[in-house]
Amino acid sequence: MTKKFYDTLGVMIDMSRNSVMSVDALKRFLPILKKMGYNCAMLYTEDTYELEGEPYFGYMRGRYSKNELKELDMFAASIGIELIPCIQTLAHLNANVRWGKLPIDCGDILLVDDERTYTLIDRMFSTMSECFASKRIHIGMDEAHMLGRGAFLDRHGYEKAATIIGRHLKKVSAIAESYGYQPMMWSDMFFRSWNNGSYYIGKTEIPEYVKNAVPKNVAQVYWDYYHDNESEYDDMIFNHRQLTDKIWFAGGVWGWTGFIPHNQRSIDMMLPALRSCRKNGIRNIIFTLWGDNGGECPHFSRLPALCFLAEYAKGNENMTEIKNKFRRITGVDFDDFMKIDLPNRLGGKKQQNPSKYMLFSDYFNDFLDYNVENGAGKKYAEYAVILKEVARKTTKYGYIFDTAAKLCDVLELKYELGVKTREAYEKGDKKTLEQLAKEDYKAVEKRLRIFRDAFEKQWFRDNKTCGFDVQDLRLGGIIQRTQSCGKRIKEYAAGKIDRIEELEEKLLPFGGVAQGETIEFNNYERSASTNVF
Repeated sequence: MTKKFYDTLGVMIDMSRNSVMSVDALKRFLPILKKMGYNCAMLYTEDTYELEGEPYFGYMRGRYSKNELKELDMFAASIGIELIPCIQTLAHLNANVRWGKLPIDCGDILLVDDERTYTLIDRMFSTMSECFASKRIHIGMDEAHMLGRGAFLDRHGYEKAATIIGRHLKKVSAIAESYGYQPMMWSDMFFRSWNNGSYYIGKTEIPEYVKNAVPKNVAQVYWDYYHDNESEYDDMIFNHRQLTDKIWFAGGVWGWTGFIPHNQRSIDMMLPALRSCRKNGIRNIIFTLWGDNGGECPHFSRLPALCFLAEYAKGNENMTEIKNKFRRITGVDFDDFMKIDLPNRLGGKKQQNPSKYMLFSDYFNDFLDYNVENGAGKKYAEYAVILKEVARKTTKYGYIFDTAAKLCDVLELKYELGVKTREAYEKGDKKTLEQLAKEDYKAVEKRLRIFRDAFEKQWFRDNKTCGFDVQDLRLGGIIQRTQSCGKRIKEYAAGKIDRIEELEEKLLPFGGVAQGETIEFNNYERSASTNVF
């Protein structure tokens, strides 16, 4: 019998980056979490929920209706999981700002001290209290970097961010209390205001005015997905204890840098975090499943790390037992499932995401070709074979491996195609260019369409349909760009045009790394073009 080192062990699921999990998918996902040992889940909804009196809130975004939230809450309770609402009451409302209906300070930050802000927040709590039985609620408030520097500054003059957020938080927590809630929030803004905009810092003394800004009834959630040294987690827990004795830890199971998760990276980063939490008596732990920049990564693909970390949180460090439990729960061999990480594992590295940025990298405005690892196309061919074999062995999760395999099919040819094109152009080798256009560009276009169809199937199996329009536009764009670049290469090879202007530019270093070294770069707009969208 393993000792229970926690009170709450939960998972926070991002529903705000286009991929809003369907009710059906959550009814498949939550029981798996329960079997792994999780006892709570948070649905991270910035504006993706119905809000009475605010028709533009979540408009055309796949928002959950109140009836859907009630259904999910009842289902979760029936299997022993507490569903905790996770909303935003200060920043991160960028998707909704476009409608011009919110009182905004600047960017996506609500205007503090404006009565309209608190009317809106009251409606948020009213909706949550109607839909969820839990009296715990996460109120967000992270990454409000420009707080007080827009409309607030014009109205009231300069004020320290910690003071502004402290006053706002007291008003929000009072509203929360009126609904019987015990609120928690991300803690980073109580560090950024005096730490040059940064969150993480070694063991230090927190300024007194910052300590005074934290209401006693609001738990602070220390989020950290980035460190692999136990002492760094120790230091931040020490710092948090100066703010409150109500501390949660939020780690991360990586899957927010594209189509492919980082299960091994998650394990490597979270093991020292869990050791620190155990040593320092942190009893409430969640793992976040973010979906930055499009929500492409299926949450089911992160099951190996979720299982491993749940067992480790319980004190079970027996790898054989963990792997056996994973197979009992999922029907898939643990080591086989971990192969889903492969498309990002060029050169054995665990933290880069070439499978996304090189999917969208341009052939002519090809600045990312500076980071191309020679011979990687062959690796992707090998990865595709491995992933297809896993897909054949599992019916329940085969669609995830099939999609990843088809992504590798694309990258087998596309990953180095820009480099080959540029090299042939610089040599004036029109014969090779013509061959690339007729064969490789055509093959990549075909494989992109096959991958797009597989990805659509994966998306619609797990998510609401809203949000896939972005994927259609992105994937459709690179399909068209493949066709367009192939056409221009043919015209150049045939002498119809005398040059390809973009290929006359010399590649410059990118990413602060050596040439041929992969990077982490999760931004479609900046990957796809050097020009302005």
